[in-house]
Amino acid sequence: MDAIDTLIVPRWILPIEPADGVLEDHALAVARGRILAVLPRAEALSRYDPHRRWDLPHHVLLPGFVNAHTHAAMSLLRGRADDLPLERWLRERVWPLEGRFVDADFVRDGSELAVAEMLRAGVTTFNDMYFFPDETIEVAQRAGIRLVAGLGVINVPTRWAERPEDYLERGLAVHDRYRGAPRLGFALAPHAPYSVPEDLLRRLRVLADELDLPWHIHLHETESEIEASLEACGLRPLARLEQLGCFDGRLIAVHMTQLTAPEIATLAARSVGVVHCPESNLKLASGVAPVARLLEHGVPLALGTDGAASNNDLDLLAEARTAALLAKVAARDAAVLPAAQALELATLGGARVLGLDGRVGSLAPGKEADLCAVDLLSDPARGPVYDPACHLVYSASGRDVTHVWVEGELLVEDRRLLRHDLEDLGRRVEIWRRRLAGAATEAA
Repeated sequence: MDAIDTLIVPRWILPIEPADGVLEDHALAVARGRILAVLPRAEALSRYDPHRRWDLPHHVLLPGFVNAHTHAAMSLLRGRADDLPLERWLRERVWPLEGRFVDADFVRDGSELAVAEMLRAGVTTFNDMYFFPDETIEVAQRAGIRLVAGLGVINVPTRWAERPEDYLERGLAVHDRYRGAPRLGFALAPHAPYSVPEDLLRRLRVLADELDLPWHIHLHETESEIEASLEACGLRPLARLEQLGCFDGRLIAVHMTQLTAPEIATLAARSVGVVHCPESNLKLASGVAPVARLLEHGVPLALGTDGAASNNDLDLLAEARTAALLAKVAARDAAVLPAAQALELATLGGARVLGLDGRVGSLAPGKEADLCAVDLLSDPARGPVYDPACHLVYSASGRDVTHVWVEGELLVEDRRLLRHDLEDLGRRVEIWRRRLAGAATEAA
């Protein structure tokens, strides 16, 4: 028998590739952090001698979820700026609070809170955009989660940087310091066309090529953003980026709720990745991304939660459900974005948009073993199960995730985080709650 690290024997396996594939009575073998094989259970038991074997008779095993856009540290602002439209949410609540409170400690504690939440909900990769990215990187490295760290640029002074040029300089220093670290990638992350100077957008475009990095940006998020751009320069934001030479297949466009038919065709022609954040867009009343038309045109599409200050959770399985339901009502077609396709957006779609699909996002032999197991049978409210993909999207949530592996390493066992001290984290979060609540009292 062949010695391997791990053998997982669940009730079902959803490999994502091929699409709509559901395997029963199968097992998944892991060796040296990679998926060695997905094969019938009897064959696996006769072929492999695992160091550790997991029998999960109530579970479905699938790739770990990919949260393609978030602001992890903003978890400390969860519930602190609710029931406001985007512009007021930013200018009246978020930016003032960030200016006053966001420092290295805030980002460290907020990122740790977010990573704990995401891992327990089956997220194994997240693409982040926030200040003090070095702190988020350190948290992710300790936790073992996979991170694409955004090197943010914005024309708003903070404790991280005063001017947009300072943001870029400090971000590049972080890139140089951590480049080559395990489970870590980078992206250039200008906040939005309206909050980054044009000359710096051009420079970022050049740097993306020089450093071989994607860059991701909030774009076409609200109708007011479109109107302001037309008033300022006579162009819609997408056209403005194209005029600046900042528009190509390395662009990751977040939100995209306001799109015309020609713009969708252009996105498809340029292979621009779009990150759909349905719950944040709904909560801020920003709009609804035209998911059905994007998919029809073959635009690469992923799911993101956005930050917990505008969602208010980081549960990507819940995001998949909201995306599926919203797409159906928006298109007035119940067949749009079926469950299996929604799961693909939450896994392989996110990996593809981030340029990681050769490594993660599906249970293909040779890929890194980023996995999650979801219990579909222990809770009476979850049964019966006829189609595990539909059950995951329409009945389950991140709370049903019990086991998570990243690169073959077990990080969550029976819902217990193996690298976190939740008691200590809870104490730090409570200190921040008191400070932020006090700020509300002072403002009143």
